[in-house]
Amino acid sequence: MNPYEKLLSRKRTWTPVQTTAGKLADGADETIYRALAIRHMELPVGDFIQDALQNEVPEMARDLLLSNIKDEENHDLALGYIANAIGVDEKAEEEAKRLRDAWTAHPDHTILKALVAERAIFFVLLPFFRFNGDAGLRTVSADISRDEQVHVATNSLVARELNLDWSPSLDKLRKATINWVLQPLGNSPNKYLNKKFWLDASDRLMYEGKAPELADTKRARMPAFFEHANPNLPQYA
Repeated sequence: MNPYEKLLSRKRTWTPVQTTAGKLADGADETIYRALAIRHMELPVGDFIQDALQNEVPEMARDLLLSNIKDEENHDLALGYIANAIGVDEKAEEEAKRLRDAWTAHPDHTILKALVAERAIFFVLLPFFRFNGDAGLRTVSADISRDEQVHVATNSLVARELNLDWSPSLDKLRKATINWVLQPLGNSPNKYLNKKFWLDASDRLMYEGKAPELADTKRARMPAFFEHANPNLPQYA
């Protein structure tokens, strides 16, 4: 198998379901609502990939890229269910839509915009949900994270084959986005509520492609089955 086929074979099909609201970590509420508002970027990221497919991309990557677009639709649905359960902050929703529009309008190649958004924003917010969200949010973030690992690997391969590199202005937009989401956090002794901890993770993911400080994500507390009503558990193929 070529690298794209290997990535496609790693995928697991899952179907989002409506979750119920639980308790969020103390001190995380405002940031969680801002991070949840960033779900408005899920479908535009899919659009970025769709746009790239209209142009020159490696032929062997097409099936995987099309599959990734469907994933983004799934993520939007899953996070919409979370928003239905725990509610939204209307001011955060509006600001997130303005940020979405800025990402859409940015002139960098659409593959790069998808890569940066997923690698240095989504890869930060999903662990934040894992450590600070309720049972439904922790489950959904874990399922989305598995998909995003494949997406980032895919877009990194495509960007390398097309000799693409992001511009300083796209990095500036990335910083503005993650800073806005994390702005409510302070200098907490709890690192998972510490603004600098998450900002540093975003920088390392952007420039190094890894963030060792997030290694605990693999061991982050996952909801026990008794924390959910059975109908609220995701359905796996």
